[in-house]
Amino acid sequence: MHAHDPLWVTVFLTIHIAAGVTAFVLAPVALATAKGGKQHKRWGKVYLWSMGVVAATAVPMAFFFPVRFLALVAVFSFYFAFSAYRVLRLKELARGGSAGAIDWIAAVITFTTSGLLAWLSWFRPASIEVLPVVGAIFGFIGMSGAAGQLLSFVQKPKEKMFWWYTHLGNMIGSYIAAWSAFSVVTLTRVIGNHWYVWLWPTMIGVPAIAVTTAYYRRKFAPRGKAAV
Repeated sequence: MHAHDPLWVTVFLTIHIAAGVTAFVLAPVALATAKGGKQHKRWGKVYLWSMGVVAATAVPMAFFFPVRFLALVAVFSFYFAFSAYRVLRLKELARGGSAGAIDWIAAVITFTTSGLLAWLSWFRPASIEVLPVVGAIFGFIGMSGAAGQLLSFVQKPKEKMFWWYTHLGNMIGSYIAAWSAFSVVTLTRVIGNHWYVWLWPTMIGVPAIAVTTAYYRRKFAPRGKAAV
C-alpha cells in the first residue's frame, strides 16, 4: 500500500487483510470443533464468507497492482470453500438428487478461469506474473476440483458419505489456496521468487487431505457381520 494509491484501493486492502486474518484464524477452529455441531457450523460459515470477501476484494486489486495471477487464484480458492458448503445441501445426489443452478454456474466459472490460469501460465506467464509450472499446477488443481463437482452432478456418487469427503477436502483445499496467495505476497519479498514459496502449502496440504480422507473412508466403511 502506497500513499498515492486511490482511496478505494486502501479501503479494499484493509477489508481484504481483515477478512484474510479472520479466515486464517477460523479455519483451524472450525476443523477442531465437533463436526456437525453448532460451533463447527457457525465458524465454518464465518470462514466461508470471509473467503468470499477475500476473493471479492482480491480480484479488483489484482488488476490494479497488477497481480492477475492472484485474481485467478482468488476465484478457485473461494470456489473450494463455496462447494464445500454447498455439498452439505447436495447429499441427495447419491440417491438421484440434482444440483442447483448456482452449483453448475459456480463450477463452470471456476473450471473456465482455472483453465485460463493454466493456459496463460504456460504460454503467457509474463502476462500474469507467475512461474509457468507453478501457475499451470494451480490451474489444473482448480480445473480438477470444478470438474469433479460437475461430474458428480451428472454421474451420481455411489458412496453415501461422498459429501463428507468433498466437504472436508474442499475446505482444506481453500485454506491451501489462501496460504499460497499469502506466501506469494509476503515471502517472495523476504526469500525471493522461488517455486517452493508458491507450492509449499500444496505440498503439505494435499497429503493432509489424502490422509484425512483415507481415515474417514475406513471409519465409514461398512462393517462385516460377525460370524454366528
